[in-house]
Amino acid sequence: MQDIDPAALVAALGDAVMVCDATGAITYWNAACERMFGYTAAEAMGRSMDIIIPERLRGRHWEGYHQTMASGVTKYGSDVLRVPAVDKQGKKMSIAFTVALLYAPDGKVNAIASVIREETNRFNEDQALRKRVAELEAKLSNK
Repeated sequence: MQDIDPAALVAALGDAVMVCDATGAITYWNAACERMFGYTAAEAMGRSMDIIIPERLRGRHWEGYHQTMASGVTKYGSDVLRVPAVDKQGKKMSIAFTVALLYAPDGKVNAIASVIREETNRFNEDQALRKRVAELEAKLSNK
């Protein structure tokens, strides 16, 4: 079995991988992040995740982020979280992601890694289907 370089693996993944430190500053941004969000790694590194979070959701995001950093607990290690996001041009998108907590030698969480997939088309299809079902149910209930 050949040795696999984990850094090369993460860099080559089709899913976006982002790592942020305890303050929420971006410390890792793979090529898939560049394609998805439009920022180069050089543009994203050291910046806040606010570059991809819609302004109206930032307060709620940071509340959960700081709580996770303090508690060392998240349900999104296995549960997928689906949320709106924005790219460099301000285009709205839907993303789905899971996170992994990364620990310092003292055992405290010092970073969070996210594996992100863009799901805008799936989200739009789901919305259209729900709308159609609601219309059909309304027709049936009016008969």
